[in-house]
Amino acid sequence: MKHMLKLGFALLLVFGVAQAASAQKFGYVNSAMLLSEMPDLKQAEATLEALQTQLQKKGQTMVEKLQADYAAVQQKVERGELSPKQQETEGARLKAAEEEVGKFEQDMMKQLQAKRDELLQPIYDKVNKAIADVAKESGFQFVFDQGVLLYADESQDLSALVKGKLGI
Repeated sequence: MKHMLKLGFALLLVFGVAQAASAQKFGYVNSAMLLSEMPDLKQAEATLEALQTQLQKKGQTMVEKLQADYAAVQQKVERGELSPKQQETEGARLKAAEEEVGKFEQDMMKQLQAKRDELLQPIYDKVNKAIADVAKESGFQFVFDQGVLLYADESQDLSALVKGKLGI
């Protein structure tokens, strides 16, 4: 009798686990496609491109000025117009200007990354919220990105529902 009770409990447990596993719904979205169709993302990319162009232009101006200063000092040295002390002073000034250009390049990358984060994070949050809302409304426990799936039933693609939620 005890043995039969254990067997019955084990069968009930296996049945419960199988039932729970079969009740889970899985879906997927194509997040890259969703993002590419969002007007917000296109505007953010245009803003980032404009900022990058502006910063590159400023960096290019700094490099051109440094090159012109270097050429002018080199000509003065060749003509003998600078004493060894003046050459040392001019060399130190050019070295400082070169370091300033390098620092500007590093700052430019940081500025671009900060602006990228500032502009794109709200867009990513909006998409993630729409995906979560659609999943909850449709009863999905798991939603995957299509980019990492090896096989997916197209009827479980939630991309159209998420696009509707986002208004695109």
